[in-house]
Amino acid sequence: MAKTAPASVPQIEIGLACDAGSSNTGIYGLTDLFSYAGGFAAKRYGDAARSAVRITRWRADDDAAEVRCEYDSCPGSSHKLSLLVIPGNVQAPDRTEKVSPLLEWLREKHADGVVLAAVCGGVFILARTGLLAGRQATTHWSFNEVFADQFPDVLTETDHMVIDYGDVVTAGGVLAWADLGLRLTERFLGTAVMLETARFMLVDPPGREQRFYSEFDPKTKHGDKAILKAQLWLLTQRERAVSVADLAQRADLEQRTFLRRFVAATGMKPSEYQQRLRITRAREMLEFSQTTIEEISWSLGYGDVAGFRRVFRKVMGLTPSDYRRRFCQPPLQPAAPVPDRLVATSQQALVEGN
Repeated sequence: MAKTAPASVPQIEIGLACDAGSSNTGIYGLTDLFSYAGGFAAKRYGDAARSAVRITRWRADDDAAEVRCEYDSCPGSSHKLSLLVIPGNVQAPDRTEKVSPLLEWLREKHADGVVLAAVCGGVFILARTGLLAGRQATTHWSFNEVFADQFPDVLTETDHMVIDYGDVVTAGGVLAWADLGLRLTERFLGTAVMLETARFMLVDPPGREQRFYSEFDPKTKHGDKAILKAQLWLLTQRERAVSVADLAQRADLEQRTFLRRFVAATGMKPSEYQQRLRITRAREMLEFSQTTIEEISWSLGYGDVAGFRRVFRKVMGLTPSDYRRRFCQPPLQPAAPVPDRLVATSQQALVEGN
């Protein structure tokens, strides 16, 4: 029986929606990632001469109310976008415009069934289309408050690296374009192609979370001097649990008043706030010391080591052991002693040089 020839590789068009401030790293990184993925997919389909991905870049004209294609990896045929990605953008968080050719164009493409995705600061552009209203979205963890203030109708969740609703996808972190690109590669080209692409680029497959990397950045510019006084004192008490009564006394407030004002100022209960401070200290010890996990737990006032492990994983998304394996700084190796003969030779050279 004659073998059936493999079907020609189906081609999808992935567009990058660029704007003033778009990150070149994101633009060219995504272009490369989807190019690699398209090549691997083509080989699997037996059509190595034709990439499975057509990559286009789109930009709003400054002088005209339109969005034009400024780059096309396969020019000539009409466009049929499956996916549009907004790369990271360092200027977007500081802008406030609600009307622009790019925003209207993105809404139209979404209405046509095109999947929209955005990375880091680019999520601000996607949010201005109104398409994230009522949904969870992530952006860079350092933009958490700014994003939440600008878009109160979006549920800001910056612990996660990628949040995928199917029709809209957001990713946080400057280099989260790689996580997003691999996630979308898996959806459009399959798991095998995604894994090949990840291996080729030496990138971990999707599964990381921003909370692995984000720092605890407590609110201090809230204007409540009594609460700030308690916060600053807590920084010196990370190795033990502090009662609300002690905190209220430090702030010179009645306990119920203190609780209400603390939550209003920091967005956290005192117990949650203390836990984040203690986990921050635990991270430092895991990264920069060889102290055992049991000793770290006891030093921070956790009598139950299993309880410490549960809290750490809840906050960081990794167990203490996994965190240390990923982030521990290798100990400095002592310099090898210089052989006596080399010391003697150097001393002789100095004598002769004088």
